Amino acid sequence: MKFPVMAAALAALVTAPAAAEVTRSTEIGFVSRNEVVVSATPKEVWLALISPASWWDKAHTWSGDAKNLTLTPQAGGCFCETIPEVDEPGRFTLQGSVEHMRVVQAYPEAALRMIGSLGPLQSEPVTGVLTIVLSKHEKGTRIVWEYNVGGSMRYEVPVISKAVDGVMATQLAALAKPLGVVALPPPPAPAPDPVPADAPATTTQPAAGKPAASAIAPKPAAAPAASVAKPATAPPATAPKPGSAPSAGAPKPATTPAGSAPKPASAPAAAAPKPAVTPPASAPKPAPKPTPKPTPKPGSVDEAFSDLDDKPGS
Repeated sequence: MKFPVMAAALAALVTAPAAAEVTRSTEIGFVSRNEVVVSATPKEVWLALISPASWWDKAHTWSGDAKNLTLTPQAGGCFCETIPEVDEPGRFTLQGSVEHMRVVQAYPEAALRMIGSLGPLQSEPVTGVLTIVLSKHEKGTRIVWEYNVGGSMRYEVPVISKAVDGVMATQLAALAKPLGVVALPPPPAPAPDPVPADAPATTTQPAAGKPAASAIAPKPAAAPAASVAKPATAPPATAPKPGSAPSAGAPKPATTPAGSAPKPASAPAAAAPKPAVTPPASAPKPAPKPTPKPTPKPGSVDEAFSDLDDKPGS
């Protein structure tokens, strides 16, 4: 392929058929899908499809001439291109060939599936699967053209996917043009979801079985009432300080010894069990001396190799 042809393959972003888009794109692949409806019958479309020399864009060939293209619609058949020999003054070459794709499924008037890397993808370790499906339409035949590419490549996927999608759209448009393209109205845009007018009102309504906001409101009001009552009871207790000072002081020392007396009594009781537990734990430490085992007798060489057929020295 000449350099201008290669550049065209990379930069071809052309007018697409009725529907064309990159439906999926990842770091290692993409899917290009194009679709068109023609007025021809499925049989007429099939016969044109398997004759790429009559419609394939020559700008996307290696020889620069679509007449050198052939397609054998059988499993294992080749979508190939012949590179003509050159016989001119000062230059002579032999005939060559290029395999664009290989047929893996040929279902006449229904589907054609081929595997191969088209154009600049041929130099990359990627796999491309081209599936062309024909189906009956009320106005003729629907053609769905899908190219699924996956694998490691040196191209940036967002760039190469758009370029390849443009080339696929070009080839499908070239196939469909002599078959009579049917203009179809664009699909209606999806209607936006209606916004309910009472949406704000519904958000404030409490759920079933739960108390309403008005029932929860009195709770903060009850808290201040409780806190106000606490300081009100404190002044009556502190008022009789001058008269009850001697009587209030008398019970205080009486309650202090009563509270402190049990404390020293409980301390010795808690400390007494600790030394008692230690002797039982240390008593079982000494263990009887193990009985010496008799020294095993060394086995003979024959006994050591008793499981082998060939013994040493035999």
